[in-house]
Amino acid sequence: MTIYEFEGRIPKIGKNSYVSHSATVIGKVTIGSECYVAPGAVVKGDYGEVRIGNGTSVQDNVVVHARPDELTIIGNNVTLGHGCIIHNATINDDAVIGMGAIVSDYALIGEWAVVGEGAVVKQHFEVPARKIAVGIPAKVITDVREQHMEELTKFKATYRNLAIRYPIGLKKIKE
Repeated sequence: MTIYEFEGRIPKIGKNSYVSHSATVIGKVTIGSECYVAPGAVVKGDYGEVRIGNGTSVQDNVVVHARPDELTIIGNNVTLGHGCIIHNATINDDAVIGMGAIVSDYALIGEWAVVGEGAVVKQHFEVPARKIAVGIPAKVITDVREQHMEELTKFKATYRNLAIRYPIGLKKIKE
């Protein structure tokens, strides 16, 4: 795992969290317990601050950053899909950000909201709780239903479980 202090700004990683050896965590970053930070992910609190809650998965090649002296907040049990970008935004508990999506400055994603794959959430846009937003720019199209939340809860549990299994089960094969 590649964790860096930067100018006295020291990352804090919670209990039973896994940060891949090829992920990068820099500066004023707090990662809660039972989080999974996948290969290629970059979480930077070099001149801003990033707070990630418990049970959140930061999947492969995700980028999370904040503006100078500002804050990016990722809640508990959030799924940040492969290759998404979160910049100076607030993502509330249980939300899902789809693969390749971009959530820009000062955007607010509500609890259990879903941002679809490849969507672009513009600055200051709000996706209300339990709504699904898709497109470029992102627009709210429908509600998150109980069946969605049940299915997403299973996926979220998979990554919490991986956070515990990876440090034990991951073995490098000779090259």
